[in-house]
Formats: sequence, C-alpha cells, structure tokens
Amino acid sequence: MISDIETVPLEALMARAAAKRDAAHGRLVSYSRKVFIPLTKLCRDVCHYCTFAERPRTGRPAYLSPEAVLTIARAGAAAGCTEALFTLGDKPELRYRAAREALATLGHETTISYLREMCALVLKETGLLPHVNPGIMARDEIASLRTVSASMGIMLESSSDRLCEPGGVHYGSPDKAPSVRLDMMRIAGELAVPFTTGILIGIGETRAERLESLLAIRDLHVRHGHIQEVIVQNFRAKPNTKRATAPEPDLDDLLWSIAAARLILPDDVHVQAPPNLSPGVYEKLVEAGIDDWGGVSPVTPDHVNPEAPWPQIDMLAQRTATMGKVLVQRLPVYPAYAFAADRWCAAGVATRVRRTIDAEGWAREDDWAPGLTVLPKQRAVLLDRADPAVADTVTKAVSGARLDEAEIVRLFAARDADYEHVITAADALRQLVSGDVVRYVVNRNINYTNICYYRCRFCAFSKGKTHEELRGAPYDLALDEVVRRSREAWDRGATEVCLQGGIHPDYTGATYLGICRAIKAALPDMHVHAFSPLEVTQGAATLGLSLHEFLSELKEAGLGTLPGTAAEILDDDVRAIICPDKVNTSQWLEVLRTAHQLGLRTTSTIMYGHVERPVSWARHLLVLRDLQAETGGITEFVPLPFVHMEAPMYLRGQARKGPTLREAVLMHAVARLALHPLITNIQTSWVKMGPDGAALCLNAGANDLGGTLMNESISRAAGTQHGQEFPPEAMEDLIRTIGRVPLQRDTLYRPAPEERHALSFNAPELAPVVQTPPHKALAAE
Repeated sequence: MISDIETVPLEALMARAAAKRDAAHGRLVSYSRKVFIPLTKLCRDVCHYCTFAERPRTGRPAYLSPEAVLTIARAGAAAGCTEALFTLGDKPELRYRAAREALATLGHETTISYLREMCALVLKETGLLPHVNPGIMARDEIASLRTVSASMGIMLESSSDRLCEPGGVHYGSPDKAPSVRLDMMRIAGELAVPFTTGILIGIGETRAERLESLLAIRDLHVRHGHIQEVIVQNFRAKPNTKRATAPEPDLDDLLWSIAAARLILPDDVHVQAPPNLSPGVYEKLVEAGIDDWGGVSPVTPDHVNPEAPWPQIDMLAQRTATMGKVLVQRLPVYPAYAFAADRWCAAGVATRVRRTIDAEGWAREDDWAPGLTVLPKQRAVLLDRADPAVADTVTKAVSGARLDEAEIVRLFAARDADYEHVITAADALRQLVSGDVVRYVVNRNINYTNICYYRCRFCAFSKGKTHEELRGAPYDLALDEVVRRSREAWDRGATEVCLQGGIHPDYTGATYLGICRAIKAALPDMHVHAFSPLEVTQGAATLGLSLHEFLSELKEAGLGTLPGTAAEILDDDVRAIICPDKVNTSQWLEVLRTAHQLGLRTTSTIMYGHVERPVSWARHLLVLRDLQAETGGITEFVPLPFVHMEAPMYLRGQARKGPTLREAVLMHAVARLALHPLITNIQTSWVKMGPDGAALCLNAGANDLGGTLMNESISRAAGTQHGQEFPPEAMEDLIRTIGRVPLQRDTLYRPAPEERHALSFNAPELAPVVQTPPHKALAAE
C-alpha cells in the first residue's frame, strides 16, 4: 500500500485514504476549542518563512504577564474552550538579553520555567488544559511541564537534513535539525507525553522526503504509542520573510500529502489539516482522509498565521456535515489517552481530563450533569439522514431480535441525525408497546440506616464514624419509626414502601425479616418492595441459609418484590473499580434468578456515567435481557445516572461527572430497543433527571415516571438539586404537558385502587422524620 503512494492517481489514493479513515473513525471529525496564548514571540531561531518570531522592541513586554495570560484563558473558558495552547519562541534567553532580563523580573531563569508556572496558573484558575509548543526541550524540562500540561507538541516539519544546509529554509535554525526534533519526540514517548507533530509541505522538500518524514513519525509511535495526531500543514508565503515570493503548494499537493499520511500512519494516529489555511476546500480535505480540524479558537487569532482567520465553529460543523460527518469537540488529549489518563497525564491533570470528558472520551457537550435543574439547549441536527448501519441496527432491534455488543455500542454512539433516529424509533416502539399511558406509583422511600461497612466508591449516602463531620450523623431507624413512616405513607395514598439501606455491621437476616413482619402486622395491604441483592446475600449469609431459603422466609414475612439495585454496572471489570467488595455480576444475577423462581418479581437498574464506557452499558443490557428471557421476572428497567457532586470517587478525581444529557436520554432509548420485547417498562428517574429531563426521556422510549417517593435520601446525599417528593398532582401535570395520559399504578403495574388514588391527591404534609441514632457506638473504620 505504501510502495505505490507516489504512483497511484490522486483520486484513487484519496478514496483509499478516506476508506481507511472511515473504518477507524466512522462519521466523526474532531476539533479542539482552544485559546491561543503566545507567551513570548521572541525566538532564538531564524526560520525563513516565519512571521511569529519577533525581535525585542522597546516598550513591548518580552513575555505576557500572569495577568495577561489569565485574561486570555478566562475569555476562553467563558467561550467553552477546553484547551489553552501555549505557543512561543524557542529559548529566546539564549539569544536576547531582553529575554533574560524579563525572565529575571518574573522570577525565572528560563522560558520553560516561566511557562510551567503559567500552565499551572491556567489549570488551577480556569480548568483549561494546557497544550504546550515551546520548541526543543531536554528530558527534565519535558518531565517538568508534564506535571502541569495535558499534551505537548513540536512540528517535525521535515526529516530532511538538506533543508538545514545553506540555502535551505532551516539554515541558521539549530532547533530545526531533524535529529534534534526526532530525539525530543522519542524522549516525550519515553515519558508518556501525549504528543502532536506534523509535516510542513512546500518548503523545498520532495514528496519522497515527505514520505520519509511520515515513516519516521510512524516508527516513533509504534515504539512508544504517544503520537496522538499528525498535522499536514501547507506552507503559506508571508510578506517580509525570505520566502515571501516562494510558490505555495497547490491543492492537489496538499490532498496527496494528507492521503499519504492517512495511509502510512497507524489508525490510532489522527490526521489533521488546519481549516484556516485552506478556506473553501474543506470538503476536499475530508475526502483526502483527515479526521480532525485541529485547534479552532472562538476567542483568539492564529498568531502563527494571523492572515488566516479561524472559521466560525457553527459554520465548520455545517461544512463538515455536507460530507456526511459529525463535528465533535475533543480535549488536547484524544479519547484513547483520556481513558488512560493515569498513564498519560500527571495526577492533577488526569483529574481534570476525567471531569471534562464524556463516555466516549470526547469533550462534554455542555455543563449539565444529573441532579442539576437547568437543561442545556438542544443542538441542531445538521445531517440529512442517519447512518445506514445505525438504521439497520434499529430495525433489527424493533423486530425483537437480540442485538450484539457492538450493535448496542453503535446505538450509544449516536449523534446528530443518528441520535434523532434512535430516540424517534425508541419512542415509536414505546407507543406501540404501551400506548400513550405514562404510569407512576405512589410510594415512600424508607432508608432504614445509612451505616454501611461496604466501601462503594461512588456512594455519598453511607455513613460511619469518620463521615459524621463530612455529611451528617449516622442513623439506624427504630422499627417503630419504620412503621410510623409506612403508616403515614398509607394514609397519604401510598400502595408501596420501598426499603433499602446500608449494610449495617450489626444487621443479620433477622433484621430484614423483622422489618417485613412489623410493616405487614401494622399494614397488611401495604406492598413491601425491599432489599437489594446485596442485602439479601448478606442476610442469608448471616443466618447460614441458602438464597432460596432466605428469600422464602422473606416472602413468608411479607416481602412482595425486590428492587434490582446494587447492580451498578454488571461488568466485573468495572465493579472491581467502583465496588470491589460488593457482590459480583453472577452473584447479583443469582439473587434475582432465585427470587423469580419463588414468584418474587424484581426491578432492574443501571448506575452509569462514572468510570465505565459504552461497551459496559451494552454488556449490562444483554445480561438483563438474557435473564429476562430465562425467568420473565423483571417488571421494569430503571436507568440511574451517576450524581457526582458528593460522590467519593469523583471528589478524589477518579470519575466523570455523570453522563451527558445526550447519553442519559440515549440510555432510555437504547434500553427500549435492546430489551425489546422482553422488558416492556422503561422508567426514568425524576430525582436524577429532574422533571424536564424526565420529560425528554418519556419522549425517547420511557413509559414510566417511577415513584412519588415522599422521602429521597440517596440522591440528595450525592448532591441532586431535585426535591424529595414529586406528588401525584405534579406527576400528572408533567405527563399531560407532553401530551400523554397519566395512570397511577401499583408495584406490579396494575391500576391503583380508586380509594388509594383519591387519597394520594392533596395529601397532608409529612411529619418531621426521626433519624434514630445508632444503638451502639460504631466500630472504628
């Protein structure tokens, strides 16, 4: 394939490159929304085509001040940027006294030292991720900057030594020597720095030399895996330079170079062409094989090419769409590096990366997170049709066939027209399966203790001795308080009490049996929906009973159904990270399977948006589908988006900030499709999504609004801003506003008795709850 690059006709070469790109990257073309911070324009080199470098001038600061740097960075943050691009001249202090004096005034001996301080300042004050292009650096300088930057770069430009000889464009520029640049790129690979490089075409090199440059870059990446992207940049002649009258490469030459890069480089190296240097031919660049537009700034000019303004990002998205591609924003680190941030980034930078990405590793589309009250504006659809592969997958799902893992992942990746196709199909399927009725249940949540000896890393609810000052006092409800809350719920029209809690070290299976018996003795007609598979497993173990024996006793004591919580993500690789001491996937399934065999039906859930990726969502859905095919005991599927605000693993920098709104809506839509026709009820959580977010989900495949709750503790502890109760009046108003028909149900999806329905409206205020203190001192943690 490489051997004939110079001889294949351009059109065929481009077609081959585009096919290789599409196989690796699909419909997506990325860009980075950035601010350009020219820390200094002084430079020790004298490149014959550069207008960025300047000589010292009286009255002009040699370096941007910290205040000036922050002003630029803050403007970028306000404009939705995620990258702070620091581009600067190469070690000007080695050439200019003015640079040395300016650095001394700033408290530094070197430009790299000052750059490090400014990267740290921008990262801390604005959250923008620095990408640095400071020229040639030694190993210790790269290592120092790695602690405060997400990525680095240097253009190879050309591997040809000939260009450094007298008459060549790099003559007199010691930092342009190819061996020096390649050696620095090697060191960056050894230090695990995500790296950008590229070739500059039209500066006197031959096509064969371009290919040699690309092969040198490829070889470095094969050894170290650190080359994120290769820029194919076309030379632009600039006034007042030695090459002001030099010919520029024509479009065919640029397209040939892009196609060659795509064909030579591995699939995981992205190929980029700056859009501002080729206005009017964006479509051609895409046809040649690019999958990235590079950095585009809504705030600052391209200081290296000031004559070439950045395109407007909305216009760039539209032009990209004309080629059947979707423009997606990225960080300075691409998804593969973002997901391995602990390897590729310093700790503080890795935390910021995780908090800024979505489930596919791209930049989050907005500032929304589960638990927040304001929804972002919906994005316009630019593509005129869905990807045929997405449409075919949807058709297969609607037929009732079991999708495979890759097909479900494809649906979760839907954006633009693909997203609209998926949610529209899911909503149509919902209408076919359950009509226009939206069901809800009047119930009360009773979390009987927040003391737990498990250490789930996502949980902000459980308390212990060392947590009191952080999140409030631990409690362990007395049985009479549990009964009182149940009776109060009954008097307010409830048909169900939902009971779950932490795994208290003093609890045994007898505790759970006692709770059921106490409620049923006081309220024989109240449905007891209680105990996660974790509680059931622990209860059985403490009594020395099998799951079958213990669940039989719970059923005899009055247990009606079980919540399918504690599922989190049914992928043991993920569980090992977020809840390593909890039941594993097979143990969780065994509890549900046993309950179903005993005639105890269960719900099913997923808790998503933290450390996992869409492939784990697919595995989770398939596990549930297969269980339902076996037992038929699942009443509904409930997506529970991760609420990050107070979650320990988020506060420690180990998790994302929940799903994006697009991902949350897709979870409901894809579940409707992937679980069809086996699980017919898809519920949306108003506590986590909020009423407006829940309405979006009800128009994307969901048909159930869950419970009124009366008391909600777990999501509130995690930081959600939504209330503790969503009364029937509000439930029904919301349902009617989206043109649907409300129906109050019981736990088993039967219509609620009329007497219960009537009591649930205009219910009296709840009495203050009593959080019974622990009966004995907690053991030291």
